[in-house]
Amino acid sequence: MSENYNFLEYLLFPTTRLNEKNLKERLRQKTILITGASYGIGEALAYQLAETNASLILVGRTTSKLNQVRELVLEKGGIAEVYTADLRNPDELAGLLTFIRERKEGIDIFVNNAGKSIKRSVEDSLDRFHDFKRTMDINYNAPVQITLSLIPMLKRNHGHIINISAINVLLAPAPKWAAYQASKIAFDNWFRCVAPELNARKIATTTIYLPLVRTRMIEPNEAYKNMPAMKPGHVAKIICKFILTRKRTYKPWWVIFGELASVIFRPLLEISFTNHIRKERRVSIS
Repeated sequence: MSENYNFLEYLLFPTTRLNEKNLKERLRQKTILITGASYGIGEALAYQLAETNASLILVGRTTSKLNQVRELVLEKGGIAEVYTADLRNPDELAGLLTFIRERKEGIDIFVNNAGKSIKRSVEDSLDRFHDFKRTMDINYNAPVQITLSLIPMLKRNHGHIINISAINVLLAPAPKWAAYQASKIAFDNWFRCVAPELNARKIATTTIYLPLVRTRMIEPNEAYKNMPAMKPGHVAKIICKFILTRKRTYKPWWVIFGELASVIFRPLLEISFTNHIRKERRVSIS
């Protein structure tokens, strides 16, 4: 089975076919900016692209890990450079934007992959407003600023922006996910608003709505340990396929049922969430 999936995962995440010859031709002399490239999806994407003709700019917070990724890309015959930046830090973000603007070659494809996930109840967040700010900074403010800086060169190069999102933004709001879900929805809505303007200027826009992915982001949550999850390498293939097709949206085939349920049964879901939280409180008190 593809990506070493179990039977259920194989049904939920069917194999993605990728024409690597066409991808290599499409990416000849192209430059791709990947944020969140140190680990997980970004790292897997760097390796997937290593044998193409693309020049990669790998952005992340951890210099040593970025250099490891770069070395492996070079070993595969690829071209890559790294830029270390914490995109939540205004000064470091400004430095990245200056670095991008000063590149004579420009950028052809921007993969917005960096992100922060957080699950915490509102009661546990009363003195933790910084969690909301940091999550909004990385999931919304940073990609907006980067996109705005890239638009002139993407327009010139008939470029492509690929946003790595989550199926959560398509479903009913869930308790304890306020910081994460609000920030991802914010950028999703912003991106959908500007997409027609960008498309009219020959800039392709793609959103990849992902389910659970087996990355270090989900490791702290024991509940996810045995849940079906995509592999980062599979996601990398999906991204590459959309680089070729330049289509607007990817989402798992089964998400439509969740979307319908979120609309039709939303009042019932909200009541169910409330009752579940009341039950949790009673258990914790006892």
